[in-house]
Amino acid sequence: MSRPNMKRLLAPFSLLYGSILALRNLAFDRGILTSESFETPVISVGNLSVGGTGKSPMIEYLIELLAREYVVGVISRGYGRSTKGMIQVSPEHSAHQVGDEPLQFKRKFPQAMVVVCADRVKAIKAIKDQCEVILLDDAFQHRYVKPVINILLNPYNGSYHRDQVLPWGRLREWPSGARRADLIVTTKCPSELSYAELNQRQHELQLQPHQSHYASTIDYAEYCISANDQPQMQSFLSLPFVLVTGIANPDPMVKELQRRGAHFKHFAYPDHHNFKPQELEVLGQQEVILTTEKDYQRLGQALDKHAIYYWPIKMKFVHQTQEAFDLEILRRVAHHRALFS
Repeated sequence: MSRPNMKRLLAPFSLLYGSILALRNLAFDRGILTSESFETPVISVGNLSVGGTGKSPMIEYLIELLAREYVVGVISRGYGRSTKGMIQVSPEHSAHQVGDEPLQFKRKFPQAMVVVCADRVKAIKAIKDQCEVILLDDAFQHRYVKPVINILLNPYNGSYHRDQVLPWGRLREWPSGARRADLIVTTKCPSELSYAELNQRQHELQLQPHQSHYASTIDYAEYCISANDQPQMQSFLSLPFVLVTGIANPDPMVKELQRRGAHFKHFAYPDHHNFKPQELEVLGQQEVILTTEKDYQRLGQALDKHAIYYWPIKMKFVHQTQEAFDLEILRRVAHHRALFS
């Protein structure tokens, strides 16, 4: 049976799954299930689809933007951690204890308060008096909190308006859920995205009157980093190395390395992969390893006696929309804070 026909067989399961989620959303919309608001501005970052949409770069961008004026807190569930309950993350924690992304946030922005907790309401109540703005990581479907700003990330390849609900497609809920978003950011766009194509994509998304649309791409650093070195990528790529990834979608990184003329073997693992001793033994036999910053949180310590580097990335807005995005975020935060001052 062909792959399209196989996928169509999953349509009834998608209908059932999507209907259950639609009933849940309806319960929140009608007030049967309640969302809690807070005096401290809360910004939610999430997506409709499973897989990598660029949440970590967006959280980091917001921390950098908001920390110029406010004390910033970040709440994540700490996916893949071995611990339970609420933990305030410190740079000395391991990814095994608190999750790779929260650890990355804390090590990169030590001034930010980073907390892992599955119960977002509980976590907000615990830190709201110590923070002036709180960011919720991967919380678009977590409707028990009513954020001041709801940011929906939508990947350029795999946009929700062309996708189906799980298991037929990759969506966590029906595309109509996008109406809850205040800002929709199309992420991982080609760097050469034309203005006409950007307008066409915005038209296809059928934005609501209250929504703004932005577009971003991945900005790769011109250097990579290890515990003891920070070589330029141009010189690093002349070395024999292997690429190790444990993220949802390594394709953009692979294609960028290939575009720069690199030749490498790729060890690809699932997202948030917990490396087993035998896997670490194999990786430890490699002379030079390049990985992502998120994977480095797990591999850096385990392979600390080996040459392991990570390649930093940032989110970069396309077509000079950064200023408008920044102003909208800061305006909404300031307005909410003024309501309770």
